[in-house]
Amino acid sequence: MKKIIAILIFVAITFSGYSQDEEQEKSQGSVIQTYTPSKLLKKGQWDIKWFNNLYTETKDLFGPNGDKQTIPRNTFFTSTIDVFTGVSNNNNFNVGLLLEFRSNVVGGRDALDVFKFDGEANSARSGFTSFAPAIKFNPIKSVSNFTIQTAFHIPLIDNEVENGVFLDQKGFIFQNRFFYDYSFSGGDWQLFSELNTEYNFGKKEDSFANNSIRLTPGVFLSYFPSSKFTVLALVQHSQLIDAGNDFSQDFTALGGGVKYQLTDVLNIETLYTNFVRGNDTGLGQTFNIGLRALF
Repeated sequence: MKKIIAILIFVAITFSGYSQDEEQEKSQGSVIQTYTPSKLLKKGQWDIKWFNNLYTETKDLFGPNGDKQTIPRNTFFTSTIDVFTGVSNNNNFNVGLLLEFRSNVVGGRDALDVFKFDGEANSARSGFTSFAPAIKFNPIKSVSNFTIQTAFHIPLIDNEVENGVFLDQKGFIFQNRFFYDYSFSGGDWQLFSELNTEYNFGKKEDSFANNSIRLTPGVFLSYFPSSKFTVLALVQHSQLIDAGNDFSQDFTALGGGVKYQLTDVLNIETLYTNFVRGNDTGLGQTFNIGLRALF
């Protein structure tokens, strides 16, 4: 993790002097306004995002008959690095690589113990869990703000659960994410929508999710008090559909957050979500922070 932080700081410092042409900035707005996930990069541009998600729970819905129950605290930390670059002359095709690191603690340990990375027997595990080559493209030329991101996730772990501690899915994931955004007249409001589809496959005994399909739609509404600052609200739903693994689940989360454009290159975002309902799932909260460099 120290190497990852050092690389991101180096990127931020190296490119902090980069600035856009003034006329282009006026017509396109800031990076957080213009380069939503549904926007493709121009040839030679780079987009590096480091996103951190901490999910913690003290209640779940695994009680008798699916009843809500109180449990010792479990906390799951996920850190991802997504790197994309534009490669086509007509700016409609990007390639990238996704990396995922996880640290989990269970059995009533403090939420911040995920940052100890101590691997304590029966209560903690951590490590890089998957990587994924990815592409991003615009399937309809006349609708430039609609894009699809396709990735193939390859697991790096030997066992999903060791000594009673879950780390990550041990299975391959074929993922397609559909992005669309709409900016209202005046530029103060923006609506962003996403549909994430995942096909999980591999040996049935290797993972609870293998041979299943997950659908996760989400809607984000952003308000821009200024071009460099936005406040947003979100709603997401996730549905794991049994396709032969004898397990299904669903949950709905509500939340909100802020984004701020620190420099022409670097922006920061924080998000909070609360799992308000579900079936065969935890009822926890997530605390998220991300840094993004675009140059």
